Amino acid sequence: MATTLDTWEPALSVRQVLTLERVLAGEPEVVAGANHLDRQVRWVHVAEAADVGVMLSGGEMVLTTGVLLAGEDKQAEYVRSLHRAEAAAVVLGLGRAFPSAPDVMRRAAERCGLPMVVLHRPFPFAELTEEVQSRLVRRKFAAVSLSEAVRTELTALITAGAPLQRLLDEVARHSACPVVVTNLAHRVLGTAGERPAVDDVLRDWERIARQAGGTEGDGWIRAELGGRGERWGRIVLCGYRGDTATGRLLADRAAEALVLHRMLGGTAACSWEEQSAQSLLTDLVSGVVPARQLLPRARAAGLPVNRRTFVPLVVRDGDTGRLDRLLRLLGLPGLVAELADGATAVLLSLARDQDAGALAAHFATRLRTESGAARTIVAAADPRVAWDDVPAGLREAQHVADAVADSAAALDIPPVVRLKDVHLRGLIRLLRDDPQVQSFAERELDGLLCETDEDLLSVLRTYLATGRNKSRTAQLHHVSRPALYRRLEAIQVRLGVDLDDFEQAASVHIALLAHDAQQQ
Repeated sequence: MATTLDTWEPALSVRQVLTLERVLAGEPEVVAGANHLDRQVRWVHVAEAADVGVMLSGGEMVLTTGVLLAGEDKQAEYVRSLHRAEAAAVVLGLGRAFPSAPDVMRRAAERCGLPMVVLHRPFPFAELTEEVQSRLVRRKFAAVSLSEAVRTELTALITAGAPLQRLLDEVARHSACPVVVTNLAHRVLGTAGERPAVDDVLRDWERIARQAGGTEGDGWIRAELGGRGERWGRIVLCGYRGDTATGRLLADRAAEALVLHRMLGGTAACSWEEQSAQSLLTDLVSGVVPARQLLPRARAAGLPVNRRTFVPLVVRDGDTGRLDRLLRLLGLPGLVAELADGATAVLLSLARDQDAGALAAHFATRLRTESGAARTIVAAADPRVAWDDVPAGLREAQHVADAVADSAAALDIPPVVRLKDVHLRGLIRLLRDDPQVQSFAERELDGLLCETDEDLLSVLRTYLATGRNKSRTAQLHHVSRPALYRRLEAIQVRLGVDLDDFEQAASVHIALLAHDAQQQ
């Protein structure tokens, strides 16, 4: 549950109070509880009575001269009373009642783990109280300002339709440390912050995830994500260097914004997983970020990466949700992400002793069966055993899928299409942006490259793709053979070629493949 400013109190640690200039003038000395100086001081209170604890609510630094603490029993009870009330520390001014710290009080404080400080020089308690209280008030005001600033900025981003990443970037800017969002299984859904620092966190994420799920400490601050009694993730500030209370406030404000982002945008946690996978696979395909630098992100996203065989796949016209569900159903570890132009990347991570080819074929066959689309294209690259080779594999699979897509050859394709299956079409796809290839295609097809000749181009495309099979071409275009003959004659006249001549037909076929590749 998010913390509100009504219950959140800014604080100074005992250690911080002892470094204040006014306090240093009193020559403070820690005589007990030196290992507990990071306790938070919520308030300063002057009290002499032995049963002081009944007046406290916890977190107070109690100041005393000891004038009412005559007798060892009262001294010991005074310390025990402070301990029971969860006071932050006790400060004893020497000189008026005690020339040095009473052994009974010092031993009792050490046993209780209560910091005990003595002031060797006379010191007006009013000055210390004024100094600490004014600082706490200023911190309270700063906390209110920070809270409202963060809430206003994040709400404005949500209203403007900003994506999850933009919100996390803003949280990282305020916290000045890596920010990680995970689901309940500790799978990373999003990160923000300085890239080297984020990579360091993700590199050791398995240990950090266990720590983030337990007691906060050493700057690891978390806030739960959820609502209506259901938790579905958490946000973690990793290595926050400010005081814990402010860090918790930032985490809580960020959690509120992420929950609101989900509610207003209808965004489920699973779609954040899709965004995470998409970002990772897009970076892998583009090659802009070296694969080695992406390895921590892949591991943190839940992809097994040690001693694995990676199978890069690209599916044409595949639904990411259906693909992800199918992977889970088949028990295949992997990531799914939508790429450009209707392509979806699937990166399988298999054990070294598994048959990568058979599993890829099984996946493709089940996909066709469940989607009811017999012509679904599943393109694959050869399996990779080295992570550094994965980007080239994904680009190869994408190239194969592009070469097969929207072609007549795609009418009868194997469950998994590979580079060896695309032949000339694959080569032309690679060379489609070459100016000389473009010039060749325009020159060979010049007689048909106008809007009114689209029907003739379609007939020519089918005729050549079927190996110049007139019967099959007529059947596919739902025309009689005489009507087809007339169209083929018109094509030959327009182009000035004889399609019965193998070399001329091959030249036209290559030009048409190049033309089609340029249009995609």
